[in-house]
Amino acid sequence: RTEPKHKQLIVKILKSLDEIAAMTGDGVNDAPALKQADIGIAMGIAGTEVAKEASDMVLADDNFTSIVAAVEEGRSIYNNMKAFIRYMISSNVGEVAAIFLTAALGVPEGLTPVQLLWVNLVTDGPPATALGFNPPDLDVMSKAPRRKDDPLISVWSYVRYFVVGAYVGCAVVGIFMYWYIFDVAEDAHSLVSLEQLLTWGSCQDWQGFRVNNVGGISFSSDPCAYFTDGKAKASTLSLTVLVVIEMLNAFNALSEDGSLIQMPPWANPYLIVAATISIGSHFVILYIPALATIFGVVPLTMHDWMLVMAFSFPVILIDEILKFIGRSTAKSINLKDKHA
Repeated sequence: RTEPKHKQLIVKILKSLDEIAAMTGDGVNDAPALKQADIGIAMGIAGTEVAKEASDMVLADDNFTSIVAAVEEGRSIYNNMKAFIRYMISSNVGEVAAIFLTAALGVPEGLTPVQLLWVNLVTDGPPATALGFNPPDLDVMSKAPRRKDDPLISVWSYVRYFVVGAYVGCAVVGIFMYWYIFDVAEDAHSLVSLEQLLTWGSCQDWQGFRVNNVGGISFSSDPCAYFTDGKAKASTLSLTVLVVIEMLNAFNALSEDGSLIQMPPWANPYLIVAATISIGSHFVILYIPALATIFGVVPLTMHDWMLVMAFSFPVILIDEILKFIGRSTAKSINLKDKHA
């Protein structure tokens, strides 16, 4: 056992080394050390009232394993807060990147304001909320304690946000351009060259430009309207890729550095339910004509959905690579600290 005066000395030394000091005690004489510590822990059954008053935490069952469970729960809550931030920032960076790329390349706008509002208010909400129910990481208690001055968002986190967000933007704009340039679909829409798509604003000056009718719209009198009135399918593909990528990105956020193989999506059933609600809401606006008109979208065929998945799924692979780099870096840092 440690004498009360020695407890105070231990706490003082630890705090002088800039460490977070936790101290347990049950007697009246332990009160000064409990008060001096960053986290004072008193016994709920055997502890005196003075010790309880001086403490920050009271063990109701006098069992020290409860402290371990509390630390695990605290680390899990902290990680879930970071998961929410990681999901929201990377998704929003993707939307900003998509708008920026559209303006920089000069292609027609793939996403309308009402579509972006739908994604932010309805589609993003359920998965972001469900991330708060993530289970603890498998190695949550094997990680070294973080320092009190550690930032909530590290430099590496910012790199991950940028990389994932940049891919989201490229995928959203990429599928829009793919539909105009490469996609040979059942609707027999006309394909244009990359140069034509990038300079569509000067379409009126093109000689002999003709396109097929698409979606019941005739472009015989004004073929240039193909880039505005005729972009409904391309715009729908862009919106759907954004929605699907954000659902996959939510599954990526299950663990900061853990692979989806280690922590599969069903580890958080609430997230599966939330993603189902979001995708179901998107189906509603796609396949109910009245809502499709409001949001400026059209129904997608099986060919279209395969195209959407081809552009969306790589976000899983990209984040898995980033997680592997994060795990490897953390492992090498831990080895250096052990040898130091």
